[in-house]
Amino acid sequence: MERVSSRVVYRNPWMTVREDEVRRPDGSPGIFGVVEKPDFALVLPRFPGGFWMVEQFRYPVGRRAWEFPQGSWGRDATGDPIALARQELAEETGLRAGSLTHLGHLFEAYGYSTQGFDVYLATDLEEGEPDREVTEQDMIHRRVHDDEVTAMIRSGHIVDAPSVAALTLYRLALDEPASRPV
Repeated sequence: MERVSSRVVYRNPWMTVREDEVRRPDGSPGIFGVVEKPDFALVLPRFPGGFWMVEQFRYPVGRRAWEFPQGSWGRDATGDPIALARQELAEETGLRAGSLTHLGHLFEAYGYSTQGFDVYLATDLEEGEPDREVTEQDMIHRRVHDDEVTAMIRSGHIVDAPSVAALTLYRLALDEPASRPV
């Protein structure tokens, strides 16, 4: 597929939306709406028997839900994905990881968005005080045991697709030889 033209139709500090005119392989025209967002890091903070998770209100869906700590540098900012993972973990939960293991890179919604994310397993955790952004002031965090995580997915308390996908990567890693910590 070939892009014929592109125009920005909306921009704010967190995203850009563009409309691309394209030419398909058979020569027919088409359009795509593309949401450009920076990649993010998602962290699975592991304690024996479970994970630390956060709960917050998500405005676009109008509800509170549980998820793993995650976040991005923001538009036009870049940095080391490992540093981002450590920052988001500390910011949202106060936890510091002695070890981070990269489990994989996935895309949030590649049918309409450029945003991807790196998944990290955090272990050897030390507790501290969260340093949340103003947009996270209603966030809470707590330990969630493995059986409770499964029940929370089934009951609709965990509905964040990246969090569920990250759990899949974690469970796949359990079946493979040990990954190298980063």
